[in-house]
Amino acid sequence: MFSRRDMLAMSAAGAAMVGSAHAATFGNPDQPAQGAINAKTPSSLTDPGPQNPALANQFPDVQSPPPTDVGGLPLNWASFNTASRRIQNGGWARQVTAADFAISKEISGVNMRLSAGGIRELHWHQAAEWAIMTYGTCRITVLDTQGRPYIADVNAGDLWYFPPGAPHSLQGLGPDGCEFVICFDDGHASEFNTLLVTDWLAHTPPEVLAKNFGVPAETFAKIPLQDLWIFQGAVPGDLASDRAAVARNAEAPPYPFVYPLAASAPLKVSAGGTIRVADSTNFKVATNVASALVTVPPGGVREMHWHPNADEWQYYIKGKARMTVFNTGPNALTTNFAAGDIGYVPRNLGHYVENIGDTELEFVGVFRAPRYEEVSLSNWLTHTPPALVAQHFNVDESVIARWPNNSPGVMPKS
Repeated sequence: MFSRRDMLAMSAAGAAMVGSAHAATFGNPDQPAQGAINAKTPSSLTDPGPQNPALANQFPDVQSPPPTDVGGLPLNWASFNTASRRIQNGGWARQVTAADFAISKEISGVNMRLSAGGIRELHWHQAAEWAIMTYGTCRITVLDTQGRPYIADVNAGDLWYFPPGAPHSLQGLGPDGCEFVICFDDGHASEFNTLLVTDWLAHTPPEVLAKNFGVPAETFAKIPLQDLWIFQGAVPGDLASDRAAVARNAEAPPYPFVYPLAASAPLKVSAGGTIRVADSTNFKVATNVASALVTVPPGGVREMHWHPNADEWQYYIKGKARMTVFNTGPNALTTNFAAGDIGYVPRNLGHYVENIGDTELEFVGVFRAPRYEEVSLSNWLTHTPPALVAQHFNVDESVIARWPNNSPGVMPKS
């Protein structure tokens, strides 16, 4: 039996214990408290296994998330490093689509390598194709809807864009071919399911081929009976000769199908890095895909922001990064990225990307939209009445006056 005094004392002690256990602090906002810093029992942090340390060590912020992470956002990491390569004589390709990466509803990605002379055969797609060259040089050909041919050599850092239905080809040049990343503006689009010219001819009656091309049917007796997809060819001659060969009195298209993104003037430059943008305002042919090439120095951060008009599909070119994505709920998820990895952020979700390596971080963001748009958190808050902001965060107005008010894009290491 307990006296009333004993009961009151026990209740007070219990309340104190509950209050202590549920006391949120700066950097530890959620209840119940999360993160390794709040795990006081040693075995709360251990992982007896089974486990794959080589894989786990690639994701330190997944293995031990910051205590600010909360909820259960869908996985926003994928990688070409774990995608199966389809290899043929002349090159290879691998892809990550919504079938593999459920969150990526608006964009699917392909990583392709062509040897010197390697040909991605003449074909077309039901989706728009955007690409960035990451290595070497590639010769592209394309025909627009007005029957105007275009041919160009694309170098590392350059883009190309082919609208849906535009027939085109790709071929690696010397000395060592090329490698590039393609995005389709449909998360379910597949590189392995395209409209191939060899397939069409093999599945058209010979008499129809004869009528269509105005030559005897026997002319086509040796056409491939299976599609070529990627095959080894001869390294093409100089660009001027190919351009002359395809002209045939045809007009030139009004806009180029390539754009030198890496060599273009940055949209934003700061001590922290650069952001270069290509969209329909400067890359006129790219009516449905916009992109941003971002560099961040060691310790720097791609500032907290969101994109109001499209999901962001990211490809990490070099360096090491961590990104936290914020949604209502609250929900917050921190994930690690390295070269060859893919990130994804649904439209309007707040996020930052931090360089956690000791070398420059470079990644490209791709958006299914005609224009690049972003909203900077610091830019918004510094263009809101300071007294109003101060009351939100319990800070002095003089502190707000020191925040960046020019949407810098990238902030250096503090």
